[in-house]
Amino acid sequence: MKPKGYLFFHLNLAFSSIEEEAWADVIRTCYHPMLHLIEKTGIPVGIELTGWTLKQIERIDPSWVEKFKGLLDSKSCELIGSGYCQIIGPLAPYNVNEWNQIIGLEIYKQVLNYRPKVALVNEMAFSSSMVDLYNKFGYEGFIMDRDNIKLALSSDKLSFNKIPTHAIGVDGSVMTILWSDSILFQKVQHFAHGDISIKDYLGYLKKRIDREETVLPLYSNDAEVFDYRPGRFSEERPTHPEGEWRRIERLLNSITCETEIEFISPIEALKISNKEKNRFESKLVNASYPIPVKKQEKYNIARWAVTGRNDVWLNTMCHRIESHLAKSKNNNINDWASLCELWASDLRTHITDKRWNKAISQIDGLLNQHKINSNFGQTLTNIEHHTSLTNVIGQYGDALIGLDDEGILLSICTKYLKLTLNLRRGLAIQSLAFASHNMDECLGTLSHGHFQCISVGADYYSGGIVIELPLLRKRVTDLERVEPKFLIRENGNIEIYAEIKTQFGKIIKIIEVCVDSEKVSLSYNFSNWDKVFGSVRLGILTLLNQFNHKNTNLLFTNGGKTDEIFHLNSDFNHTKPSSTLVSSSRGLGATTGKIQIINNKKSINLQWDPRDCAVMPMLQNNTYEDKTLSRIFFSTQEIDDTLKFPLDLKGFSLSIST
Repeated sequence: MKPKGYLFFHLNLAFSSIEEEAWADVIRTCYHPMLHLIEKTGIPVGIELTGWTLKQIERIDPSWVEKFKGLLDSKSCELIGSGYCQIIGPLAPYNVNEWNQIIGLEIYKQVLNYRPKVALVNEMAFSSSMVDLYNKFGYEGFIMDRDNIKLALSSDKLSFNKIPTHAIGVDGSVMTILWSDSILFQKVQHFAHGDISIKDYLGYLKKRIDREETVLPLYSNDAEVFDYRPGRFSEERPTHPEGEWRRIERLLNSITCETEIEFISPIEALKISNKEKNRFESKLVNASYPIPVKKQEKYNIARWAVTGRNDVWLNTMCHRIESHLAKSKNNNINDWASLCELWASDLRTHITDKRWNKAISQIDGLLNQHKINSNFGQTLTNIEHHTSLTNVIGQYGDALIGLDDEGILLSICTKYLKLTLNLRRGLAIQSLAFASHNMDECLGTLSHGHFQCISVGADYYSGGIVIELPLLRKRVTDLERVEPKFLIRENGNIEIYAEIKTQFGKIIKIIEVCVDSEKVSLSYNFSNWDKVFGSVRLGILTLLNQFNHKNTNLLFTNGGKTDEIFHLNSDFNHTKPSSTLVSSSRGLGATTGKIQIINNKKSINLQWDPRDCAVMPMLQNNTYEDKTLSRIFFSTQEIDDTLKFPLDLKGFSLSIST
């Protein structure tokens, strides 16, 4: 079979750094030349755009929509679906992902009388739950970045023709995959911008053909980067004097003349994958890469979760609005459309001042309209009625409290659990054991010397805080000596309160021990802190004994209705910086605020409320000789190129139960 090639352009008027007054110029400079390219070359190009972008184009330039519709009707091009807005699906609640498809498909029908057969994974941020979502809404397949899936499957050395052809969803649904390729689309951009010659491009393309690639995704990215500069970076090059759309036309003609590649539409390429004799179904993701994302590792999920101008605040408010609309059974399409707009990925990256202020106004409007609480920040505790440690030793309420001979380890025992805290390390959890686990310790501290390898020759605590401030070359933790205060709450639970003073402000830490169930809660607040530019990780937990084992599974949602299952059976570390400028490499969605840890029918349940603080969990699982270090982190802030300003520290509460 002769090699086939397909291409599609991604249209996005919500592009983070493009102001509204420039939209007409983008349509004229980028979108009209694209349609002209299709007419002139006869190549069945795919065009992907959200329902929102389509409506804006219709409002500004109806002639473009009419021409596009005519090309669709004549099958000269193909519409690729997306949804109403470009939403990072694995970070959004399931209801939002559903409404995003409902509204988007309705707009495609109203404006174009067309229903797309292929969907693009927004920003190439994929989770298994997206397979179920696209399957539910009748898509025949979806487009995803191939390079990062190869990394996720540890198959980066396999040929391009031997990677999965079909993706398996959480509920068992299976969908055909149409792959995009970061290197190939970047090569087209480099030629169009004048950074490489046509000889260089064709030389690379012929190498790919020589590897017996049968279907090549020649271009699969933005349209707004040709003959226009979105203004995202100060170092952007000027447009090429020849005209970049003209250069693309010349490139496509050269591909036709100089290679055996036959151009086909994306849906035709999808059908080839679907007919492959060597059908290969795969889950595509694992604990190491729970949410693969496009391009290089610096483009990880933290980019839309805990960086930007204030992603955590924005996501938290969006969770509050979603929860209210869902609980009140609100089916007002305008309310859900407004919420989808606020979940748009571009609000979380290089958004301009003007558009950011407009988003804040839109959020305030929805919160006020539905009488939703807008408070976000510190919850200070009055300790007037708390008592000192010396007054609680022995029987204290329904708990037994003790202190070891060195005055280091504090124990709190109930009929349901035993919790041991380190008073020299800011109430770090030395060990936690539950009655239903036969009082076997499930999480706590792995002490210095546990691992023989010097690279991990440290203490690995639970319940702690690590704040890294690279501009100041400072690391702040809560691992200081504390004098806790105690209180029996109205429900009988035991509250342990401690303050840790740092040069930047106080860390206020509260641990609540339930006396009538197997549950412990951790809360963190920050008093009189300045805004910080750095990574902030709270509630760090270290698994012990049977949970620190390769047979351990983690269950959580990534934008879907059902928990995804991940196995801790490989080495990885989401918290590892991807560069000196990007503080993490991967993370989880955990969109319902729950993580369940299971091993041999025993479980630990971690729970928080995304409506209070939409943190991004991260995992670590590394084996050293015969011992494993398994940890869970909760981040409220990471560093990347979208983090423009220092941000307020956010309080966070986490419960641990069985």
